[in-house]
Amino acid sequence: MSLSLPKSISTYFAISNGADTAGIKHCFTTEAVVKDEGKTHQGHAAIEAWQRAAQAAFDYSVEPIEVLIENNLVTVTSNVVGNFPGSPLMLKHAFGLVGDRINTLEIV
Repeated sequence: MSLSLPKSISTYFAISNGADTAGIKHCFTTEAVVKDEGKTHQGHAAIEAWQRAAQAAFDYSVEPIEVLIENNLVTVTSNVVGNFPGSPLMLKHAFGLVGDRINTLEIV
């Protein structure tokens, strides 16, 4: 299913699906904060390291299946399939945007 997502969020999902993690700087603000699995990652370097670690630990794919946009908050429900415990999972990615970039991301 193809969803209409803001460019920064589309770039984030491309990176999550194996694109070069250096693209982080094109979709996140410099002070961006990501919360995932009880950990917080702030800034481009930390977010890029988090993505690299996830890609190194597991083979997985993320397919956005539903989007809800309310002002500067974009919530994307995704199907995540891979070689990790509990696969497949449905996850919600709650993106806070500032301008055209992601400033906050919480994955639950």
